[in-house]
Formats: sequence, structure tokens, C-alpha cells
Amino acid sequence: MDLFAQGRKAQIEKESPLANRMRPRTLDEYVGQEHIIGPGRLLRRAIQADQLSSLIFYGPPGTGKTTLAMVIANSTQSHFITINAVLSGVKEIREAIAEAKERRDLYGQRTTLFVDEVHRWNKAQQDALLPHVEKGTIILIGATTENPYFEVNKALVSRSRIFQLRPLTPENLYAIAWQALKDPERGYGKLNVQVEPEALDHLVDVANGDARGVLNALELAVETTEMDENGRYHLTLAVAEESIQQRAVLYDKEGDVHYDTISAFIKSLRGSDPDAALYWMAKMVYAGEDPRFIFRRMTILAGEDVGLADPQAMGVVVSCWEAFERIGMPEGRFHLAQAALYLATCPKSNSAMGFFDALAAVEKEQETDVPNHLKDGNRDSEGFGHGKGYLYPHAYQDHWVAQQYLPDSLQGKLFYEPSDQGYELAIGEDVARRREAQLAAMVEPGDWRLEMGEVYSTSPDNKAKDAWLQRTISQSGANLGAQRDKLFELAQVQRHHLVLDVNAGSGLLTWEAVRRAPEGGVWALTSDAQAGDALRQMASKLPEVERPFILIGALTELDYLLELRGEPDMRFDRIIGRNLFTQFAGELARAELVGLLAGRLAENGRLCLIQTVPRHGQRLYDLVDWSGHEDLREKVVAAEEAIYHDETEPLVNWDEGDLARAFKEHGIHHFKLQQENQREMRTITEAHLARWFDDKVRNGRSSYKMWLQAGKLTDTAVQAVHKRYQTQLTNQLVNWKTRYIYIIFDF
Repeated sequence: MDLFAQGRKAQIEKESPLANRMRPRTLDEYVGQEHIIGPGRLLRRAIQADQLSSLIFYGPPGTGKTTLAMVIANSTQSHFITINAVLSGVKEIREAIAEAKERRDLYGQRTTLFVDEVHRWNKAQQDALLPHVEKGTIILIGATTENPYFEVNKALVSRSRIFQLRPLTPENLYAIAWQALKDPERGYGKLNVQVEPEALDHLVDVANGDARGVLNALELAVETTEMDENGRYHLTLAVAEESIQQRAVLYDKEGDVHYDTISAFIKSLRGSDPDAALYWMAKMVYAGEDPRFIFRRMTILAGEDVGLADPQAMGVVVSCWEAFERIGMPEGRFHLAQAALYLATCPKSNSAMGFFDALAAVEKEQETDVPNHLKDGNRDSEGFGHGKGYLYPHAYQDHWVAQQYLPDSLQGKLFYEPSDQGYELAIGEDVARRREAQLAAMVEPGDWRLEMGEVYSTSPDNKAKDAWLQRTISQSGANLGAQRDKLFELAQVQRHHLVLDVNAGSGLLTWEAVRRAPEGGVWALTSDAQAGDALRQMASKLPEVERPFILIGALTELDYLLELRGEPDMRFDRIIGRNLFTQFAGELARAELVGLLAGRLAENGRLCLIQTVPRHGQRLYDLVDWSGHEDLREKVVAAEEAIYHDETEPLVNWDEGDLARAFKEHGIHHFKLQQENQREMRTITEAHLARWFDDKVRNGRSSYKMWLQAGKLTDTAVQAVHKRYQTQLTNQLVNWKTRYIYIIFDF
């Protein structure tokens, strides 16, 4: 570049809008989006390590997508090429690819291609990038205001990591405005600009999360304000109001916000929240949405989500729609509001969905014949007997008679399920009673279950038996998966969260956290060195920036372990764990343990634990039949219950009530406990019985036999109990009860 070109570039930059001049150049200057580029987040780590893969930034205008790409350009060692999809096509793509190949071949340098508004390209243009992204010729960074899962080539999406940017907070906008006011080179730092607090408040409020909006308004305010006699540019509230008069509402009738807003409106109606329904409808009307579209969606909801719970709802909505068509806007907004309020406050039922169950039955079932008595008797009653046996309902009391209406193959199938709301509550009992009568009428001629060959059996014979047992036993794995899913449902882990699994063990929670927080970071703590090594081996299969951090050590060493990793001040959005109170029984008081973890929670963080409660677990005496030996049972019950009421045993000397009291005594008040009893089929093996009835003390705890002996059972009685358990339980499936509590603590 010659001196003249350099001079022209500097002049252009000097004359460009304030929003363009103030674009951050480094991560430290970048304001907002802490959920994806805050300390410890995946994207920040990848930028700092210069290990970027292809990315797509998705979010509303003015949230910093292009700016973040420019920051990456200043931070990476790769060659950076910028293309705007509105102004460029396949020709520009080919030129960029050719340049990327040349730099790779001659200098061994990577090329990053930034495509602004990538959704503007058609499929052919996007396809032109695909092979070069796959080969690694270029690293793609795309920016889009539209949902990339709908607007960007699926193949490109599958090869890119997607980061969603959010509207900036008021605090972010204040910081951006003050940067512009203080910067002497790119902003107004050399001018004596005095901004009244009310003026800046107005600019930030009306900008509505858009950095470009607040900077454009600030620029207009400064550039159109004359200097006073003291050499100041005084920006008052009146000046600010002139600079930006109306709040910008993000709403695109063909884009994501359109569909997201109508979705929020419909879900608010379905959820019977009139305040939210009015808000979302007002947002659509304010942004210029066609009221007929809103009425159409409300009419659908009246059939889908209200139905027979309030048969008047459809009439109210249609009447309001007709009145709107006669009156128009702006007075027609009253009819919009009336229809929405009626739908939000009336009872709900989705029983009409039974039609789709019936439709699915038609699609799956083989062709079924219409029952003979339901066929048209006007044409073939004599030749084929069509219509013979039909009972005319109006000839009977209440204009109803029990008879078969469904095809033979679907007898007993239920499609319509009346709700217990509104009008349907009144008809539900009648529907059920009539169904019972029809079923009785249908089975009266013979035992239809035997005719269909139905056999009630739970244990297949021969070779299938082992496989069946294995599937049953594997229910324990399914239960673990259900616990994991419930825990994550309560934790509400988001893609950008920093997550700590404090008792990682096998990694049941760790790997789910890695899947659910791909743009954040996951730490896993285990006190078992062998388990930690296994987790690290599994983690090594992932790309380096995506791996969870495996910490091996005691819970009390957490601060030390984080300091070793260079993260002494790390705070987590979510802390999760299983069975902490039994794992660390006797080492830490339960409230102390929660307090220790709470100290590592970020603001608005959540601690979510699942814990078995041994005190309310399965009793062995409940698994056997004691007929004829009731006296022995009483002694066994007393001895076994003593195990769970030993005040010196921290493993079992508590339940959820004790836990709640301990929390409150230590000043922990903002917590919730959810109790859940779970049953699963387990096989009692000879190894179980041998362990229960040996004379060994394991981990300082007596065997079951020892507790029986401590309960004053004689050796003869203990042998009788052992024999009874062997006879009735060995290699048998039993219904095993476990109690769990879910502990939720918000910081």
C-alpha cells in the first residue's frame, strides 16, 4: 500500500460513523456477551489459543457479531478475509479461496474467511464454500441475524460451531457510550462533552440492547449540538429525545423473531397468563404485524387448546374477528384484546388431539371392514344383510344404546380423552360410563380375550429367559439415566454455562454436561485417582478446547486444585453432583459441604444435587414371606430397623428433614428439596447373601448378620433367617425401593 492509499484509508476511517470507529480491537475492549467470551468460556480459550474452527455468530443487529469477528482478526495469526454476502457472490468466493490456497502453499499460513450476513447467500453460493471448509483450506466465520438452522446450508451448520449473541444489557450500553465519550482518537475524548444522566439513560433505554443504536444516537446528539460559551457540548434530555425518539423493536415478519413472538403469545394463552398474552400481542401490533394473522392463530388455539372445555371460545374469537373486519384499526385493537383475554382466562383442553391418534391408527392398521350393522342398508340390506342389527339410538331412553361402532380390530381403543376442565368435566363421566357399557355389550357374546389369543405372562421360556432377565436387570441403568435427566432438567444448564461436577465418578453427569454446555466449560472433580484417569482418557478423544477439566482430589482440596490450574477465582454457573452426603459421610457436615460449594457459585448460579436417602431404603425383611414365623419376623424387623436408626452412623442417621434443619441452622435458607421414591427390579445373587451373612467388618460397618446378632437373635435364629433368604431370594428378581431427594440451591 502506497502513502496516498494509506492516507486515504486514514481519512476514510476518521470520517466513518462513530459506531464503526469505536469497534473494539481486542477482547479486553469488547463489551458484553460474557456468556460466550467470559473468562474460562470455550470461545475465549479458542481465540487465545488461536485454535479456532469454523464458527457462526447468530443474534439480533447491534449485538457485536461483526465486531467479534474483527477482534478475532486482530487476535489470530491466520490471514483474514472479509466478505459481505449482500455485495459478493461466487466470484468473490473463488478469489478468496485462491488467495487462501496460495498463502497456505507459499507461507504455510491459514486463512479465516468472515462472511457477514451469510444467510443472504443462496444455496449454490453456500455450497461453493463447503468443500474448502471440509478440507481446511479456510476457516469460516459467518454472521447472521436469522436462525442458522433454517437459513444456512445444513452441511455448513454441521461443520461449524454456533454461538448465539444476546441483546446487550443496559450496563453494557452505558460502558460502550462512555468508551466513545472518553476515547480521544476514535471518539469524543478531545471534546468537552457534558452528558446529563437523564439524557444517557434515555439513549440507553430506547436503544433496546443495540450498541449501534446508542452510538448513532450519541453521534447525532454531539454533532448537532453547538458549543456553548464555555467550550462545552451540553447534551440534555431534550437533545437525547430528538436524537432517538422511538424504541427500536426487533421484529421481522419473515424471520425468527416473528415466529418466536407468535409462539410466546400462543404459549401464554395456552398457559392462561393474560398479562403475558397482552404483552406479546402488543409487541406484534406495535411492530406492524397483520391483525388477521393474530386472529387466525387465536382461532386455531380455540380448537386445539380450548376445545370442549369451553365451546363458547370459538364463537367469541370468530365474532371478534368479524367485528374487527367491519371496524378496522385502531379501534379494532379492542376486539383483538377481548379475544386474547377470553382465551387466556377460559378453561383449557387439548382433547381434540384425539383426532390425530385416530389418524395414526388409520395409517398403521390394515384395511378394516365397516361392521355389518353400521353399513348402509338402503342398497344391500336384502342381498348382504347390510344394516341388520343396527340399534336406532332415538328409540331408547336418553337417545343412546350400547352397541359396537369401531371396527372389530380396534374394539376398546380410546382416542378421545375428556379433560377435567370446564364443560368437559361435566361430560367426562357420561363418556366413561357409556364406554363401560359398550365394552360390556361387546364382550357379552364370548370371551374376546381368549379369541384374540391374549396370554398374560411375564417370564418367557427357554432361551429367551436369560435375555428377558438381562433386560429387566438393566432397568437400573435406565433409572440412572432418568435421574440424570431429572437433575439436568432442574439445573437448567445452558450452552454457555460453566459447570462443575463435584463427584464425577464414572462421568454419568460429566459427559451430559459436556453435551449441554458446548460453549461454556466443564470441570469434573473426583477423589478416586483411577476414576480420574479413566475420565482423562475419555476426554483425550475430544479436541483440546472442548475437553472437560478433570480434577483429582478431595472436595476440601477444590480451591487448591483450581489454583494449580491457574483459575483461583473461578466461579461456576452450575454445580451438580450425585450422592455427596453419603460419599463424604463423616468427613464434612452436610451444611458445611453445601456452604463450601455455594462459595464457588457465580451470581445467579445454581447448585443441584441428587442424593439417595439410605434411612428410607429397601428393607430385606419386606422381600420375604414370613407365614408361620411371625415371631421371628418381629425380631428381624427390630434388628434391621436398628441399622437405620444408629445415631453414630453418619451414613444413615439423617433424612430430608434433618437436611433441611441443618441448612437453616447454618443460614442457608434459599433451597428446595424434592423427594422421589423409585422402584426397580433387582436380582439378589448368592454373592449378595454371602456378603450379608459373613462375619467381616467392611469400612468400619458391621454386616447384616452382625446386626441380627446384636438384636439378640440366637445363632439358630440367624441361621433360620439366612436359610429363608436363600430359599426365597437367591437369583430372584425383587422390587427394590430407593428414595432420592433432589436439592436445588440458588445463589
